[in-house]
Amino acid sequence: MKKFLGVIFVLFAIIAVVQMSMQKEQSKDEVKSTKPVVALSTFSLYDIARHIAGDTLDVFMIMPPGVDAHSFEPTPKLIVKIQKSALVIYSGAGLEPWIKRFQFTSHVINMSEYVKLRELKECAHEHTHGEHVSHESSLDPHYWLDIENMIKATQVITEAFIKILPQHKSLYYKNEASYIKMLKELDVEYKASLKSCKKETIIVNHDAFSYLAQRYGFHVEALSGLSPDAQPSAKNMAKLIEHVKEHGLKTVFFESFVSDKAIKSIANEAQVKVDVLYPLGNITKQQTNATYEELMKSNLQKISHAMECR
Repeated sequence: MKKFLGVIFVLFAIIAVVQMSMQKEQSKDEVKSTKPVVALSTFSLYDIARHIAGDTLDVFMIMPPGVDAHSFEPTPKLIVKIQKSALVIYSGAGLEPWIKRFQFTSHVINMSEYVKLRELKECAHEHTHGEHVSHESSLDPHYWLDIENMIKATQVITEAFIKILPQHKSLYYKNEASYIKMLKELDVEYKASLKSCKKETIIVNHDAFSYLAQRYGFHVEALSGLSPDAQPSAKNMAKLIEHVKEHGLKTVFFESFVSDKAIKSIANEAQVKVDVLYPLGNITKQQTNATYEELMKSNLQKISHAMECR
């Protein structure tokens, strides 16, 4: 009998511990759910937001890792979550065509309205905030690869967070200063590393790096245009193969979210290496814990090596 009572006591103790653990987890979820939710469409904007907010806001990236920004479509469940967010920040400049279907009741920020944008190659003039643009698709949406644009985006996000939770104003300004300091140091590192290079061009599979090239004085030759899914022409492939051979390039680049078949074909024909550059619209599933700083430094190392910089 004593043995039976002992077993009963142990079972009750186990049940009590499990219940306490469940209540504790539930309590954590409840605390988390009380935080205002902020939705951000791209990785670069999300990286800014999570560094500024700390643990004061429930910040999430709309695109799941491993999905191409150009072709992403939100699920019904995700649409509901976005609609319920206290703040939605999207990249703009035509990158998210799905955003037009939303009828927002929360505050919304189109970040492309606050940064300096580049027209596509076939267009001659620059566009800045306040100017009229008749065709949004004529803009290059990869503006986060320009450090000055990232600094501006950091300032806009910081002010938006202060409006949501003004009691954390000092924390947000402190985090803003730290993040901008990192961006400026990254800019200095890029300028120093790419100051003197034997080569002046990189070959990529899609035209996502023009902001980076313009800022640091090198050229980009792309297999396709802004759409990574565009089928390259045989003429353009032959042109790039000739360029690689003529200029003695040793590396060509592609991205994680697109097929590497065409770029590898060029590499095989020209007898050069293939490597990956990160356009930072999104991250892969293996890069969940990566930061903008880390991926930009990885890009710098690869570009510097490909252009034989000293």
